Amino acid sequence: MPGLLRGIARTAVIAGTATAVSNRVSRRQAGRWARQEQEQLARPEPTPDDMDTKLSRLRELGELKSQGVLTEEEFAEQKRRILGQ
Repeated sequence: MPGLLRGIARTAVIAGTATAVSNRVSRRQAGRWARQEQEQLARPEPTPDDMDTKLSRLRELGELKSQGVLTEEEFAEQKRRILGQ
């Protein structure tokens, strides 16, 4: 009988631990999803005019790069700034 009780007690501890870990993982994931959702809502959608402006600035940068006025690094930096990354 003591062996049976020990087995039942061990099973209860393992099940309790698994439940606690599962709940913690679920809460952490829910928090992560909530933060991502808030970040997405905080970013304004670009307006068509804003996108047109960015595209024309990128075209100008491409022309400057192809003419040799900008290096690859300078082009990449300016592109990053225009795209807001």
